[in-house]
Amino acid sequence: MAKLKLTKNEQKKQKDSLSRFQRYLPTLILKKQQLQAEIRTVDIKIHELQTRRDQLQEKFNSWIAVFAEEGVFTPDLLTITELVTDEGNIAGVPIPIFVRAQFEITHYDLISKPLWLDMAIENMKEALSLDLELDCLKEQQRRLKKELQTTSQRVNLFEKIKIPEAKANIKKIAVYLGDQQTAAVVRGKISKRGMEKAE
Repeated sequence: MAKLKLTKNEQKKQKDSLSRFQRYLPTLILKKQQLQAEIRTVDIKIHELQTRRDQLQEKFNSWIAVFAEEGVFTPDLLTITELVTDEGNIAGVPIPIFVRAQFEITHYDLISKPLWLDMAIENMKEALSLDLELDCLKEQQRRLKKELQTTSQRVNLFEKIKIPEAKANIKKIAVYLGDQQTAAVVRGKISKRGMEKAE
């Protein structure tokens, strides 16, 4: 840390810094609160989607045995052709927003394939869409938490270090300058007495 200069210019510089820190701190605190609220909102959305996904999985489990039929539900039957996302912004943090997923169903013979295949394809589309939306929400959560950590560190830096440090520096400089002024007055009086005695 640089040595503190005990001058009026340094005192003004410290007062300006203190003013800037005190002006910026409420903005940081507000950003921190906004990020915390948004993280809670995203957590709720993730929980809701996960619940829907779990319910869909339970529905699958009731008739999943039919997937064991050889060569009916193959991986190439359903493919994701496009994932559409948008870019959002929360408290200055860019976040991905899930819009939709496009799927392509490979043509299959309706007569030779079992009846349950249509329902299986629709359920798989829904499950994949939920998984993709969950991934998007988890990325939002990750980015927001990272920004919250950075913002919290800045709030702590200002509250616990920068503002108290600037106040202490201002006080130290004020005491020093006051002492210098008092010493100058005393020296002036001594000089005046010395001159009076000399006359």
